[in-house]
Amino acid sequence: MIRLNGLEKFYETGAGRTYVLRRINLEVKEGEFITIMGPSGAGKSTLLAILGMLDSPSGGEYFFHEHPVHKMNPKERNKLHKQYIGFVFQQYHLLDNLTVYENLEIPLSYRDMKKSDRESIVCDVLDRFQIVGKKDLYPNQLSGGQQQLVAVARAMVASPRLILADEPTGNLHSSQGKEIMEMFKGLNDSGTTIIQVTHSEVNAQYGHRIIQLFDGWIVDGKQASAAR
Repeated sequence: MIRLNGLEKFYETGAGRTYVLRRINLEVKEGEFITIMGPSGAGKSTLLAILGMLDSPSGGEYFFHEHPVHKMNPKERNKLHKQYIGFVFQQYHLLDNLTVYENLEIPLSYRDMKKSDRESIVCDVLDRFQIVGKKDLYPNQLSGGQQQLVAVARAMVASPRLILADEPTGNLHSSQGKEIMEMFKGLNDSGTTIIQVTHSEVNAQYGHRIIQLFDGWIVDGKQASAAR
């Protein structure tokens, strides 16, 4: 599904180049559950943003289902993103001027489906996440944990082929966090590819393997132990 060859990300400064990612080589097969770990500043969120086609690499190659993402312009990347990817952002990225219901409906609006089908899917997701009572509220009327639940629900609503999650349970109670990780596991068991960034050793064990980043380099890639 994903192949990275010598991927790099850097920023030009007065002192020269500041590298965020260095020579990243990585393959992700369809149906894998990958965990990315590392200290703050290691490049985890940057790598996830590039994988999600929200940012572009400075060098190297990124192939997604054999599409050369590194050669695409932002419009082409955006189209591919909407077609295949659900993204859980660390800072939620809900649209403040839309209700919870409308935020959930947005990913479905990119698909060729009838309004009645969209309504049915959104109602089902509202029920699954136990947020039916919040559907007419706006993000600023929700707690941080509630916004996180909506953000996870929005990533899942269109049944994407790939879910990218940046600290998906960071603002949730432990019981809610476990429920979300179990949902991810269920989706993965059904064939959805998942890549998560987390500091949680418990959450990391839901994945098949762990990729360790340090100062922008991959320093380790190991099998997750038997939490699954």
